[in-house]
Amino acid sequence: MKIIVPVEGASGISEISGSLGRAPYYLFYDTEVGVATYLENPVADSPSGAGVGAAQTITDAGADVLLTLRCGDRAYEVLREAGIKVFLAPSGDAGSGIEAYLQGRLSELTDFHEGHHHGAV
Repeated sequence: MKIIVPVEGASGISEISGSLGRAPYYLFYDTEVGVATYLENPVADSPSGAGVGAAQTITDAGADVLLTLRCGDRAYEVLREAGIKVFLAPSGDAGSGIEAYLQGRLSELTDFHEGHHHGAV
């Protein structure tokens, strides 16, 4: 299984980012081999559509599960259509969030915010 978490840094103990689309990096954790890798978010500085672009990046990476603090409605639709489960991450570091997920302590995210569409803030 591949778990993906938006994070603030690309090494060591990375904090979970408060933004899915604007996170600087994504932590990819492959549970089958126990390997974590980082990917720079290619849409972090996009003027609009960062959430949907992030969701497409996550889909293209072959994710099974996304752990995030929040997710926009349009990004969620992309993830849902790809069969990716979205869970509410705990605040703190990504490693602790992944461990909580693997222990069955996280709930699926059910509250999706309206995105900042068309460059609106």
